[in-house]
Amino acid sequence: MESFNEIEKPIEVWGGVECTVNRVGDAFFDQIKKSGHHSRIEDLDSFAELGITSIRYPVLWERVAPRGLENPDWQWTDRFLGRLRELNIRPIAGLLHHGSGPLETSLVDLNFPEKFADFARMVAERYPWIDAYTPVNEPLTTARFSGLYGFWYPHGKNNRTFARALLGQCRATVLAMRAIRQINPNAKLVQTEDLGKTYSTPKLNYQARFENHRRWLTFDLLCGRVNEKHPMRKFLLRHAGVESVELDWFLENSCPPDVIGFNYYLTSERFLDENIKNYPGFPIGGNKRHRYVDVEAVRAKLNVPNGLKVLMREAWERYQLPLVITEAHLGCSREEQLRWLLEIWETANDLQREGVDLRAVTAWSLLGSYDWNSLLTSFQNHYEPGVFDVRGGRPRPTALAKLLKNISRGEKFEHPAIEGLGWWKRSSRFIVRKDAATEPAAEKKPNVKISQTARNSMKPLLITGATGTLGRAFARICRIRGLSCHLLSRREMDITNKESINRAIAKYNPWAVVNTAGYVRVDQAEREFELCFRENTEGAVTLAEICERNKISYLTFSSDLVFDGYKQKPYVERDFTNPLNIYGQSKAAAEKQILEINPDALIIRTAAFFSPWDEFNFLSVALGTILSGDTFKAANDNFISPTYLPDLVNACLDILIDGESGLWHLANQGSLTWADFARQAASLSGLKPSFIIDCSMEELNLAAPRPVYSALGSERGILLPSLDSALNRFTSLYRAKL
Repeated sequence: MESFNEIEKPIEVWGGVECTVNRVGDAFFDQIKKSGHHSRIEDLDSFAELGITSIRYPVLWERVAPRGLENPDWQWTDRFLGRLRELNIRPIAGLLHHGSGPLETSLVDLNFPEKFADFARMVAERYPWIDAYTPVNEPLTTARFSGLYGFWYPHGKNNRTFARALLGQCRATVLAMRAIRQINPNAKLVQTEDLGKTYSTPKLNYQARFENHRRWLTFDLLCGRVNEKHPMRKFLLRHAGVESVELDWFLENSCPPDVIGFNYYLTSERFLDENIKNYPGFPIGGNKRHRYVDVEAVRAKLNVPNGLKVLMREAWERYQLPLVITEAHLGCSREEQLRWLLEIWETANDLQREGVDLRAVTAWSLLGSYDWNSLLTSFQNHYEPGVFDVRGGRPRPTALAKLLKNISRGEKFEHPAIEGLGWWKRSSRFIVRKDAATEPAAEKKPNVKISQTARNSMKPLLITGATGTLGRAFARICRIRGLSCHLLSRREMDITNKESINRAIAKYNPWAVVNTAGYVRVDQAEREFELCFRENTEGAVTLAEICERNKISYLTFSSDLVFDGYKQKPYVERDFTNPLNIYGQSKAAAEKQILEINPDALIIRTAAFFSPWDEFNFLSVALGTILSGDTFKAANDNFISPTYLPDLVNACLDILIDGESGLWHLANQGSLTWADFARQAASLSGLKPSFIIDCSMEELNLAAPRPVYSALGSERGILLPSLDSALNRFTSLYRAKL
């Protein structure tokens, strides 16, 4: 393996797996088990295919020795680290990742550093070939969350607990590296921390200045810089209960990092504003002098230089030590994830060309992460995909995987979906009102480099079905996501007419076509079967054929009504179709023919959807009827998987960008009857659920037979949130309109 000391090399691509084992109360949350990586050693081969050279990898105290150092369990680390070695991927061993150690200790245990160093020595003795370590990930951030904000164990909310946690982790890092280097004198310290900075209105400059001195404490302590002149020393001594001898220990036992790793997120830079009225609905915080809001700086119009390049240059000028971006992740839609990582990559290369010794960019997290939306304080199964998406049981490469492969090979990455500005560059990102104390600043141009040729031929998404709920929802969400699109009516492109399709393709030159057009009147189809088949089968197949011929991605929709309902448990993609009505038959025929002529087509089976933007779907009609004082009849003898339209469209766009193909089931997780569906929505909307009257499907006297059970599951990936989550969001918007 190559040395970390080599310079003037192309920037490397590193990887990392979210591996936090943090403690909330007496509960431990293990991301490695949650993602399934604990049981999938084959993940490492998938990582190797990306072209990464190093990986931030867990050898965590809580996982290896949860019952004490006398009873370590090395089985998992032996297997997985051994495989990384075979694959020639350098592990950067992380020993504590936002954790506080096993139950017997904590960040405020006075013996914590020595106990941790004993564990580090055991790791080095067992794996003497490992040459890089991050003993403690983000000590300052962990100290803030555990000792100042009370989020994680030991749930402190004062300066004393914060300082004890910070100094304990930094001392543990020094002692750990000392123990490791007794075994491997060449072991490198790759110390990570969040690359944060605080901005403010003039009145709050004093608070921003304090936080900007504090943000460097991890590295200043390790580098032996917290001397009598350090701006944070008086605070630590006077307000945090630290003894001078504790700070002087770091002067005498400095342990400068060999590589400084910064983790950078859009939430890393903060803006403080005492003009609370400008931020309705935002949490209000403050100190003993002022009350203020603390928001992402990207949401405010700053009049000072900011962003990754500015902050990395500040770090370089302060320490003159090799730098690495050790985490770069965005929990957002797929094209925004691509835009973000590519922007980070281009910025890193710009910095290196300008003389900054920047060694690598780390794709974080390779397997995504769980519940960071609540800062790991509650376990709600909220998942953010990364380079791979693990919701199908086996990791599925997303478009980020192709991006990493390209840049690791020095190849250009292109995808029409990323052409344009990320949301953090668009004016719609601002939340502050015009009368806020910040001065407007011109929007910065993006760092993402787009060739002039690409700029002149930015391809849109074509969406058929301009008059339909689904087509309008696609257009709406494309606009929100910054995706170029054209929503076409039948007059602009008739999917049953080849000449009409070819004219539209030639005119718009799309990279993908989303077909939401078709015949949707299930009961009328029983007597208009020819029209139904012409629009749902012949039109969809004709469009698929032309897209295949022109190498255009194609997405179209099918239905849960292709099944007969006899299974009595959620249908998955490989289940046999046997539709009971004409509408279902038209969709089943379309599926078969499309995949025969265009195997790369993406076909989404979904169920009856409900939408905050449509007054005519089942749920909106039911609630409107109740609101007017009338009762509403709904069937209680067949089960469905209602699908929330915003969730459906966003998931469709993500997997379309990923390049997925074949049949996918997309529906919110859960099944219930139509009557229970309406009743739950009524209750959540503050209406009387007793106004929902149960009846049988037979009583409704519908022309088209329906399956008794048509709930959808998936073997490819559960990409949509739970039905409870969807209903809560739908009814929240519904109540707001009342």
